[in-house]
Amino acid sequence: MTSYKELGLVNTKEMFAKAVKGGYAIPAFNFNTMEQMQAIVQAAVETKSPVIMQVSKGARNYANATILRYMAQGAVEYAKELGCAKPQIVLHLDHGDSFELCKDCIDMGFSSVMIDGSSLPYEENIALTKKVVDYAHKYDVTVEAELGVLAGVEDEVASEVSHYTKPEEVIDFANRSGCDSLAISIGTSHGAYKFKPEQCTRDPKTGKLVPPPLAFDVLHAIEKKLPGFPIVLHGSSSVPQDEVDTINKYGGKLPDAVGIPEEQLREASKSAVCKINIDSDSRLAMTAAIRQYLAEHPDHFDPRQYLKPARENMKKMYIHKIVNVLGSNNKL
Repeated sequence: MTSYKELGLVNTKEMFAKAVKGGYAIPAFNFNTMEQMQAIVQAAVETKSPVIMQVSKGARNYANATILRYMAQGAVEYAKELGCAKPQIVLHLDHGDSFELCKDCIDMGFSSVMIDGSSLPYEENIALTKKVVDYAHKYDVTVEAELGVLAGVEDEVASEVSHYTKPEEVIDFANRSGCDSLAISIGTSHGAYKFKPEQCTRDPKTGKLVPPPLAFDVLHAIEKKLPGFPIVLHGSSSVPQDEVDTINKYGGKLPDAVGIPEEQLREASKSAVCKINIDSDSRLAMTAAIRQYLAEHPDHFDPRQYLKPARENMKKMYIHKIVNVLGSNNKL
């Protein structure tokens, strides 16, 4: 058993309370590689922002659980080396699909876990979430649950259709499950193709897809039911068109990739939404930089040569999200 406190990590309790009160959201950036981790830490330190570094089940398998534990500890020490005396870094399991996986992550030093029982019948979701909560709280680990289903694909998580969270269920769910935060469905979606073209309109000037608005009426109804309770938005990448265009220009094929408009995420950040998950934007920023570099330097083959601009491009994106979308800068 490794306690996250031994690694210098923190859980989400205090940072969420401050975020809800302060009207901003904590960035939750998924990572799979050292370069992503470095870029996340650099951006968080430069902007003086707390940050959640999160991994899916697939990312954990890819990176190896033991290596991941030391990467998290390394992230804390790296932040201190960069000049942040007291970094606030969370290591979070994204979309845990079983009690066993959540338990293993807690035992390996995670400071926060998500148990996603959203595809289960309501009572089964509560029972599974409570089982994880009962174990996690013994070790001061915070638990995120999900109510409602997001459409789209992200690693092992996939759904053809979304089901908005029902505001009338949230009080009962939160009280009976004991979860510390709740991921809701209000129209966000996983992946780089968050909406089908027929769900969108097209900008007559650019021809780009314009996605449908988020269901802020559902969010506000949930806020009234659970005042001050930490709310989470998954599937909240904006799918920047400049990165998509770069990928397509240099041999990629991402037609009609579309995400959540940043102005809507900015509005959500000022509400009880205190954690916003961003994964696809990082993948796009990394891939765009690598494709461009290799196209412009066909004689290069050292991974450091193309991973360095990839890391810089991700860092630029992370800083933009922290400062211009989530408002979590200068909160340390």
